[in-house]
Amino acid sequence: MRRVIIGSIAIFMLVLGLAGPSFAQETATAGPVTGLPLPRFVSLKASNANVRRGPSQSHKIDWILTRKGTPLLVTAEFEHWRRVQDEDGAGGWIHYALLSGHRTVVVRAERAAMHKTPDDTSATVALVEKGVIASLGACNPDWCEIEASKITGWIRKSEIWGVGTAEIRE
Repeated sequence: MRRVIIGSIAIFMLVLGLAGPSFAQETATAGPVTGLPLPRFVSLKASNANVRRGPSQSHKIDWILTRKGTPLLVTAEFEHWRRVQDEDGAGGWIHYALLSGHRTVVVRAERAAMHKTPDDTSATVALVEKGVIASLGACNPDWCEIEASKITGWIRKSEIWGVGTAEIRE
């Protein structure tokens, strides 16, 4: 019976959009350090951050992130460290102080149209190049509102990375 109750709560949270990124909702767990859902999206707070093989400064640096605002997926927590992945699936451990809860996305399409409303027939307010990092606003099942270079508009979810495919944001 306990399984049924937990399943019902999970379904209720999924309907309300409370369980974090949609791709993880069926298997979302609470992080052992923060209690926040795992996996979850965050962004890079610093403009220079070491990504390490393990959760301590004694572990080797595998790569360095150099773009402030880069969206990252947190997949694990250990003390003051978070295991993250970027849009290409490359991952490692980063100190939590270098991460922000401010949501961002990166454009994956070569050139994506940003529309005035979440509709392909609405006016195009900008064309956004691949690799642009934008702040994330509201999302419906197919579209997200983003802001880049002080321009706000709607873009198809399929053209960005940093939000769950069925994630809803108000």
